[in-house]
Amino acid sequence: MKRLGYYNGTFGPLEEMTVPMNDRASWFGDGVYDAGPCRNFHIFALDEHVDRFFRSAAALQIEMPVNKNELKDLLNSLVRKMDTGNLFVYFQVTRGAGIRKHAFTDGPGNLWITLNPLDPADVCNCHTAVHLITTEDTRYFHCNVKTLNLIPSVMAAQKAEEAGCAEAVFYRPGGRVTECAHSNVHILKNGTLFTAPTDNLILPGIARAHLLRACTALGIPFREEAFTLEELFDADEIIISSSSRLCRHADMIDGRPAGGRTGDLYDRLCNYLTDEFYDSTR
Repeated sequence: MKRLGYYNGTFGPLEEMTVPMNDRASWFGDGVYDAGPCRNFHIFALDEHVDRFFRSAAALQIEMPVNKNELKDLLNSLVRKMDTGNLFVYFQVTRGAGIRKHAFTDGPGNLWITLNPLDPADVCNCHTAVHLITTEDTRYFHCNVKTLNLIPSVMAAQKAEEAGCAEAVFYRPGGRVTECAHSNVHILKNGTLFTAPTDNLILPGIARAHLLRACTALGIPFREEAFTLEELFDADEIIISSSSRLCRHADMIDGRPAGGRTGDLYDRLCNYLTDEFYDSTR
């Protein structure tokens, strides 16, 4: 099967799957999701993604239809039904289905899963530089919960695409840089990696956590503290990370040249993350 869809126990070719119109995803975006890459039929960092998925659901008081082990078993079984083991595995739970009303729907949530082909070379293409732009961060102030309410991120991502850029870096009034439309953002300066703290203004990315572990393993100091637009533009390297693109560096931001001033430091991080991904999905 090339692309697979799953909804509450029913699965089949993704293009043929349907969901009820009164699923609360349709009314309110009322749900949470997680996702990650898979190589050789091994889902990368599965425990971490599932843990975050359950944390997000608990934060919104969504009743899960399965427990963690049941979900992991289900995901692994669906992966085995695919023609290739190189995939992007997406899963979400919504707060059930019902006639539109703002108050909670009783009962367990609806579980959705999709599996689509993903080239491992794209996941680890750390040496391809990308262009960035900045845009003021006007999203809701609960960015630490991975909800389905993604319209602000969609709009920012569209703005970046129209500008010929890969991502949009959010900043708050006053200039504090938070994250990107669908990535975390970090900077290297004078041999130290800076990344925003995991407060309510950023999503604590799984790839971000692996980047910090890479720093520890390589003896690269890092600081989890807020940095500003001015510091972003003055960085020796700007790095973005996400579950579908573990590590990227920028060579342009808002039309200005960026990065390329860390010697082999970025390459060491990039190579470590690439090796970790391939080793753990061997």
